[in-house]
Amino acid sequence: MNYWMRKRTPKPTATYQTDSLFSTSFCFTFIRNLTFFLITISPLSNSTYAQYQGYTAVTDMVNFKTQFTRGSANIMTIACDFSQQKTLTALTEKITSKGRFWFKRSNKVRMEYTKPFVYLIVINGDKMLLRDQQKENRINVKTNKLFKQMNHIIIDCIQGNIMESRDFNTHVFENGSTFKLELTPVSKTLLQVFQTIVLTIDKKDYSARSIEINEPMGDTTLISFENKKLNEAIPDAVFAP
Repeated sequence: MNYWMRKRTPKPTATYQTDSLFSTSFCFTFIRNLTFFLITISPLSNSTYAQYQGYTAVTDMVNFKTQFTRGSANIMTIACDFSQQKTLTALTEKITSKGRFWFKRSNKVRMEYTKPFVYLIVINGDKMLLRDQQKENRINVKTNKLFKQMNHIIIDCIQGNIMESRDFNTHVFENGSTFKLELTPVSKTLLQVFQTIVLTIDKKDYSARSIEINEPMGDTTLISFENKKLNEAIPDAVFAP
């Protein structure tokens, strides 16, 4: 049974709590199946405005792209806590998990779930490690076009290169303290995986406050980053795949 069929079958809540953001099934579907690019900026409709109360559209996209790329380039490392809230259309309650997150430029990510379950994702260049309490899976993303695309999206979202991607159209909004980037996939392959990715970016340092992933069937994943420490030394061993 494939991932989407499995996820739609009613099961106890505990079953879904093992579905971390970058689990094997998620990784496959995020690229089919964790988020600053050369894109087409389409006109903003009133319905798009209504989605983000308190935000207005950024009109000077050339200046925004310059400032965003420059600010993101100053972030060499990130260490922080994160909380993830998963909303499934098959369940009435939201699923919340917590953990630690590390990033090191240019292509190293470690995402370690600690509550209510233990799950580890490590991305180091073209290598990916997925580990839970029962098994471990090592993936060479170069051998799978879909995984390779996923890897690039994750890294680009984190380190600020997403403005150079051709995989999305985007709208950019701002309020007094944050930018909000709404990314809409262009390709049919990515449209099967998610409807939009919404990044909330802190204006003071251009780091991500949150990443929201909206899937075509109505499920959503919101990851919020807290207690961020930027540009502190992180050993390479943290990202050993």
